[in-house]
Formats: sequence, C-alpha cells, structure tokens
Amino acid sequence: MNIGWVFIVFLLLVGYVNSARDQNKNHTISKNHREKKAHLVKKYLKRLKKHEGSIRLVDGRGNFEGNVEIYNMGKWGSVCDDEWDLREATVVCRQLGFKKPYRVTHSSMFGPARRRFWMDNVYCTGEEKELSSCRFDGWGNNDCTSSEAAGVVCISPELEATEEPPTTPAPIKKLPLVRINDATEHHMSLRLVGGRVSDEGRVEVKFGDSEWGLICGDGWSIFEAMVVCRQLGMGYANDAIQTDFFGGNSSAITLSGVKCTGNEESLDECMHSAMGQVSCPGRRENIAGVVCTKSLADLVIDHTEIMRTAHLEDRQLYFLQCAMEENCLASAAYKLQADNSANWHLDTRRLLRFTARILNAGTADFRPMIPKHMWEFHQCHMHYHSMEVFATFDVMDSKGVKVAEGHKASFCLEDNQCMPGVEPAYACANFGDQGISVNCSDIYKHNIDCQWVDISELEPGMYTFKVSVNPEFKVAEISYDNNAAVCSLYYTESFAHIFNCKMERP
Repeated sequence: MNIGWVFIVFLLLVGYVNSARDQNKNHTISKNHREKKAHLVKKYLKRLKKHEGSIRLVDGRGNFEGNVEIYNMGKWGSVCDDEWDLREATVVCRQLGFKKPYRVTHSSMFGPARRRFWMDNVYCTGEEKELSSCRFDGWGNNDCTSSEAAGVVCISPELEATEEPPTTPAPIKKLPLVRINDATEHHMSLRLVGGRVSDEGRVEVKFGDSEWGLICGDGWSIFEAMVVCRQLGMGYANDAIQTDFFGGNSSAITLSGVKCTGNEESLDECMHSAMGQVSCPGRRENIAGVVCTKSLADLVIDHTEIMRTAHLEDRQLYFLQCAMEENCLASAAYKLQADNSANWHLDTRRLLRFTARILNAGTADFRPMIPKHMWEFHQCHMHYHSMEVFATFDVMDSKGVKVAEGHKASFCLEDNQCMPGVEPAYACANFGDQGISVNCSDIYKHNIDCQWVDISELEPGMYTFKVSVNPEFKVAEISYDNNAAVCSLYYTESFAHIFNCKMERP
C-alpha cells in the first residue's frame, strides 16, 4: 500500500472517531436536555397544585375525603362550615376530579382546622368549576373557630370498593354507629377534668372498672355537650370544644364518633363508633371538652307573625344593590350583574316578604358570639353587623330539595318589644350593645332589606317554607327545637299564601 492510500485510511479513521465522539456528545446533550425538561415539567406540575384557588382534602383516609383547604396568597387555609351543603361539596369533588360527593361534613369531622380560615359563608350554585368562583364573604373574613371546618367525602374507587353510596348525602359515618349502652354490658361513668372551674373541662368516660379515657373531638358539637352538662347536673352547654387546652394528651381515646340529638338524658344513650374500632382523625389534640352554665338564652320564633305578614313584592335590582352586597338574592341576580349587561339593574326580582319576631324566652340574654371590637360596619346600612348569619329562609319542593333560599345578616340585635315590667337593654344605634334581653323580642319587619326570599325563578305550586334563627348554632341556647318555623307555601303568579306552620329545629 502506497503512502497516499495510508493517508486516506488515516483520514477516514479520524473522521469516524470524531463522528462517534460527536454522536456521544449529542446523546449526552440530548439526555441532559430531556432530564432538564422532565425536571421543569415536574416543577410545573408541582406548582399547578399550588396555584391560586387550588383545593385539597386533609386528615381523611385518602385524597377523596377530609377537611377542605384552599390555596390563596401563597398559603393554605381552611373553609368554614357556615352555609356548607351539597352544592359546595359538589364543586369541591368536581374540582378534585371525582364524580360527586358521597357525604357533606361539618363541625371539623376530620379534626380541628389546622390553619386560618380563608373562606366563610360560601354560596355555590353547584355548576362552578372551582370553589373560588363561588360567592363568599371575602378572603380571610370569618367568625369561625377551629371546630367549624367544612369537609367532604367524595365518591371514589377506594370508597366504592367498600361502601354503597346512598341516594342522598347524610352526616358522615366513617364507621358503623351503635348506641353506647348497647355496645357494652358495663355502666358508663362520666366526669369533667382539667378545667379552671368545676363546670368546664375535657370529657372523660369509663366503663365498669376500666381506666378513664377521652372522647375524640371529631364532629363534637353543642348537642353532645348539652347531654354531658345535663347528665352531670351542671345546667346547659355554653360551648363544645375540640382542644387539648384542658390536657389529656397522654390519655387513651375511649370513644369516637359520638352523635347525640341533644335531648338524651345521658351520654350512653347517644350513638358512637363501635367499641374496638376507635378512630380519631386529625391532630392528637382533638379532644372533646365542654363548658357548662346554669343560665342560658332560648330563642323562640313567632310563626303566626310569619303567616300574617307574608306577601309578594316585585322590585328592580337598582333598588336592591345594597342587599346584593349581603348575598340576599338568588344566584341568577348575580349572574346578570356578572354578565355586565348594560341594563342589568332594570331587571325585576320577585320577593316573598314577611315579618320575623324572635322572643328570648330563656334565663339569660342572647348575645353575639364575636366580641364588639370585631363587629363590621356596613356603609350601605350605616350600622354594625354582630353576626354574619342570624336567620335563613328556605323554600323546598316535595322532595325536600331547596329551590329558593335567602339569609339575613343581623343588621342589629336589639330589644324592639319587651313584656310588661322589662326595660329594653340593647339598641344598635350609635354603636350600642347588641343582644336580646330575657322576655324581649327582636322584630325584623317585612320592609327591611333581606327580610325576604328571592323566588324569581320559582314555578307556581305547593312548597315547604322554613325560617330558622341562629341556624348554625353559633350561640348556645337551652333548646334549639323552637328556633325554626316550618310552613306550607302555596305560590301562584299573583300571590303567595303561607299556612300550617309548626315549630322545629333548624
């Protein structure tokens, strides 16, 4: 082989080596590019889970159940259970990718709220794509405690494998419930421990000669507390608490999922999760406690006044803009406003108006839950609000489905009319103290803003009409069985007739 051919072969070999090196280099660059791209995608997907308005369920058995939390301003926050029902739960489950809700939960069923409340008094139609698209009181505006977290259980493959969904949502029963005294042959003893005074503390129980144990605070409400205070001879329940403020972190949980109607004479007449299956969701400090009192308010709604004063009024939105700020109209009215129609304010709404007279027949004054310095001044009505929701008005069809609703913020709680010998003590003028004295009535006349139900979309027919005061049990009372008037409503295109009212619990 001559020198020329050797040189040519050498050049070919050098070219092959360089080509292989370039291919390896390109492969390395391509691999690095793919890895970098994958990292960016993962980072982006992680960021998507924390975009404004994202939601998640916490402290449940899986991602299909738990207390609802929403992401806002770079932080997760809780959602309050005020006004929380099937429509809001439907939006939550849809946003999370589930079919629909299985159950709606209240009273921090999955343990106390872990973070500040971002949302309160949420109003959804059920059609919204995200919970943040629903109406609510504004980010961070609330009057809620850690025991008022809203939650849901969504229908999911995990749930469908073990449970058959009911046709209508019901209060959550994560485990089968049985009556306490049917689950044991031993007598149940009850006591309060760790309180600053004798009528408060954590609730402890024991059966026979067993050790004293705690009650889990999941879903612990004023109704269970009412039974505890009654059984111990300490009067009435002033508060139901889910906390370890009264100690007990080192003690064992004996009962969980306790549910009472509030009328039982002793706690062992209530329902609970079966013995040996104690489950306590949420944090370790989820311990049931109570505060008892010897005297308490008791509101009674005058159902005859509702029947006597009910009438229809057609009114343009132009004159209802102040009430719209209070969420006192149906969702269709807000949709008109959102569509930015030039003449939306000329649209007419049909209002079912009535007067509500609320008497305090208890042994103590009825006072707002939140202190005076937290009351909000409303520029539209030129007065302070002491309770976010004081009354709710619902219209239900023959199947019990809400077809129209309203709610009334407490423009002021005051003594409008008192029995002979009783001097009025509360008046809302000039930032005065608010409340309802014993043997006095607070009267909300039919001509006041929000003292109505917006029935503009209601078809003529027979319905059930329900008016409830203190509907969220924010303020403790002797009994809640006289807080609601449930009536028949006959509605035509020209008049409405309310009749056959009876007293019930909200």
